[in-house]
Amino acid sequence: MIGIVGIITVFVMVFGGYLAAGGKMGIILKSLPFEMTMIIGAAVGAFLISNSMSEIKHTIKDLGKVFKGPKWIAEDYTSLLCLLFELIRLARQNPVGLEEHIENPSESAIFNNYPKISSDSEAVNLICDTLRSASMNYDDPHQVEEVLEKRLSSNLHHSMHSSHALQTVADGLPALGIVAAVLGVIKTMASIDQPPEILGKLIGGALVGTFLGVFLAYGLVGPFSAKVKAVVEEDAQFYQLIREVLVANLYNHATNTCIEVGRQNAPIHYRPTFTELEDALKDTKQRAA
Repeated sequence: MIGIVGIITVFVMVFGGYLAAGGKMGIILKSLPFEMTMIIGAAVGAFLISNSMSEIKHTIKDLGKVFKGPKWIAEDYTSLLCLLFELIRLARQNPVGLEEHIENPSESAIFNNYPKISSDSEAVNLICDTLRSASMNYDDPHQVEEVLEKRLSSNLHHSMHSSHALQTVADGLPALGIVAAVLGVIKTMASIDQPPEILGKLIGGALVGTFLGVFLAYGLVGPFSAKVKAVVEEDAQFYQLIREVLVANLYNHATNTCIEVGRQNAPIHYRPTFTELEDALKDTKQRAA
């Protein structure tokens, strides 16, 4: 919703201010179809040239993040901590019993208690792979920690591609606007023998190209890129929390201490209070009893 409000605000403030200052929309509307065809067409073409088909699909899909926002909300962080609490406690009480949950999470009673998390393959694989490593008696927690860090960094780098691709388009749009404007000037020079009022309209139409390139770059595509980046980085903290809790477990900290490490690493606006988490863990214990 906030994304839609932002887009409306941009259009209202820019064109409203233009009209309030006495500007006429006629010349813009007359030139708009041709300038938009050149600028947006060139931008789309450049985007297709510089990206593979999978990257194109990924970027188009990620445009929805501008309006939907982060995938994970406060309730999900609390649920994640409860899930990790159950798994770590089971791993210490009954290591053999843990195997059925991490080897076949889709049929795990524990994972199925948290449907949103269990539907995310990366979160499930990250948890199961790390717990599986711990069950193999890794004697160097630093090694597992390093592997997790590289995995998360690689995932974040891949997820950031959409933001980078959009920013590349945003960086190129002002130049493409200049290209459209230059073509408009060339067209104007062919009519140099016309009276000033006609030349004025032709020059004005050419300048619409420069305006559109800058407007689209800094008013729409650039902010879209920034929003996608912010959402991706925020969602990445969900997986980072998994890493922090499971690494604490590898160092044989008490189960509650591991979960508290996770709570402290949750984003501040999603972080459950100590009391809220304690109440959630009590409910988890009662359900498992």
